[in-house]
Parts: sequence; C-alpha cells; structure tokens
Amino acid sequence: MILFEEFRVNTHEREVLLEITNEITQIVKNSNINKGTCSVFVPHTTAGITINENADRSVMKDVANYLNKLIPKGGGLGYSFKHGEGNSDAHIKCSLTGNSIDVLIHDGKLMLGTWQGIMFAEYDGPKNRKVFVQITGEF
Repeated sequence: MILFEEFRVNTHEREVLLEITNEITQIVKNSNINKGTCSVFVPHTTAGITINENADRSVMKDVANYLNKLIPKGGGLGYSFKHGEGNSDAHIKCSLTGNSIDVLIHDGKLMLGTWQGIMFAEYDGPKNRKVFVQITGEF
C-alpha cells in the first residue's frame, strides 16, 4: 500500500529549524500502516529536512546559528556569492541538510530514537512551505 499526503509549514523567520514530528506521527497513525517506511520530502531549494535532537530546543538553535556563521548571507572568507537573488547561503545550507528523510515504521509507529525528532529547516523565510509525506507499507 502507498499513501501520500501534503501539509504546509509557515515560517516566521529567515532561518529557523521547526519540529514537525507530531504532524508526521499523526499522518502515520491515520494511515493504519503497521510496517513500512515513511518518506518526507521538502520540494524547495532553500528549505530542507533533517532528524536531530528534540529534547533540548537549544540544539535546533545551535544548528541554525552555526550554519549561519559557517555560511553567512553575503558570503565569507573573501568570497561573494554570484547568484543575483541574494539567497545563495540558503541554497548551500539546504544542500547540507538535504531535502528528504526516510523513517521506518514498526507496529504503526515511527522508529525514531529516544531523543530524535523531525526538523523542517527554513533558510530563506519567512515563507509558506510544502512538505510531502509518502508512506509505503502493509497494514
């Protein structure tokens, strides 16, 4: 069985990591899939998806802040970006986090570790973004 769902994420800052574990968990629960895979895909070039710690919210801020220092908006280390829209840093950060993740489903539940959560990574907000979820498995 294959199920597909889409939802939106509204971001209110230029750069932020937002936890979307609850939204994904609810989609899996509603699917009634017992065993399978949940694929999450973000169809944007300046926003991504990652799995990281969700117990301490400062981890998400640390990741966003460090990426911003590593890849500043205007360039850095004597390099200035060539892309005319002024968001090359967001494209590079998205390449680092990626656009998709897969999480196993067992006994109808996402098989995330104790401290893991699914994070939507915005690098060029604020924006209204799409998240695609596809669940493949058996009842």
